[in-house]
Amino acid sequence: MYGVADPGAFSFTVGTRIPGRHGRTGVISTPHGDIATPAFIPVGTKATVKAVLPETMKELGAQALLANAYHLYLQPGSDIVDEAGGLSEFMNWPGPTFTDSGGFQVMSLGVGFKKVLAMEAVDVRSDDVIAKGKERLATVDDDGVTFRSHLDGSKHRFTPEVSMGIQHQLGADIMFAFDELTTLLNTRAYQEKSLQRTHEWAQRCIDEHERLTAARAHRPYQALFAVIQGAQYEDLRRKACRELESLRGSAGTGFDGYGIGGALEKHNLGTIVGWCCDELPEDKPRHMLGISEPEDVFVAVENGADTFDCVNPSRVARNAAIYVAEGRFNINTARFRRDFTPIDDTCDCYTCANYTRAYIHHLFKAKEMLASTLCTIHNERYTIRLVDRIRESIEGGYFDEYKAETLGRWKGGV
Repeated sequence: MYGVADPGAFSFTVGTRIPGRHGRTGVISTPHGDIATPAFIPVGTKATVKAVLPETMKELGAQALLANAYHLYLQPGSDIVDEAGGLSEFMNWPGPTFTDSGGFQVMSLGVGFKKVLAMEAVDVRSDDVIAKGKERLATVDDDGVTFRSHLDGSKHRFTPEVSMGIQHQLGADIMFAFDELTTLLNTRAYQEKSLQRTHEWAQRCIDEHERLTAARAHRPYQALFAVIQGAQYEDLRRKACRELESLRGSAGTGFDGYGIGGALEKHNLGTIVGWCCDELPEDKPRHMLGISEPEDVFVAVENGADTFDCVNPSRVARNAAIYVAEGRFNINTARFRRDFTPIDDTCDCYTCANYTRAYIHHLFKAKEMLASTLCTIHNERYTIRLVDRIRESIEGGYFDEYKAETLGRWKGGV
């Protein structure tokens, strides 16, 4: 039997609730600091938010960053991050960190979808999902996943134990259990089979987490979150929540929190989050994987999500897409060539305080790297500030009014 080293270093306290709904504020406490929730967690896939300094992310108000176990395992290697003292030390980020299990990347890259899977149901159902014109790079069995690196084609294998080992070496404050990602194309029968597989993997993750926590008592405690699958099926989502909540290791360790993941239809986002939060314990945090658009954020928060992450603010910024209160627009179009106003004169970010739309338009046309930096700074600040204000609106008792006002402007167009 293995003990658990200082699990008290991680905790969650519920604050103000949205009347009649699962939404709430709270505080997640970790060895590297507190996270006031709801909170947006920017994604730094390879231990960096692309084009932006970690110090800048702190200035933008980011409370935590999320990195990817799959990518850091392949490059530079999780052992190197461990030798550096863990993810925070390696990337010079003073706050809390998250790592995902690598399951999403193994599955999505493995079937050629790169970084996104469709969030809309289609008429076709298939259990051999693969992107058009792509070769399958990942094969799932009950023990784990065998895959080839998207970098050099080398062969690798992830199991729950391997994922836990990688994430313990990465040293994030919050990490996720290894799960099988399904898509909306998969049949109901496969979703059921996959759910059982993910449940069995979750138990193996808890067991290995206990072992590694005891063996690595010299490192700060790392919280482990389960990942809830079940696609668009209410009974599967609820079943997954109940079964994951009941899992325990030999030392009595359960999950420290829960991630709501997997394939889902965008218009059912709130409903699915609500099903899960009906079943999940009130005293543990809930993380929604992969959302950042304003309408999705409001829906997820009011239905019970405490934190969420997404690459979109930085990814679209590198393609000249800008967030403002009235919606999203592309700054590299001709109408901004002589526009000498800030991106958003109500924004307090460095970009808006110092640069004009015309200058940023020029940077994109000239293919200058600074374009990505300035736009990423703005988009990350926009998203962080939006969620900060949602948190303030819950605490102040005016969430519904703030939601109506914000989404009314967002849908108005630029």
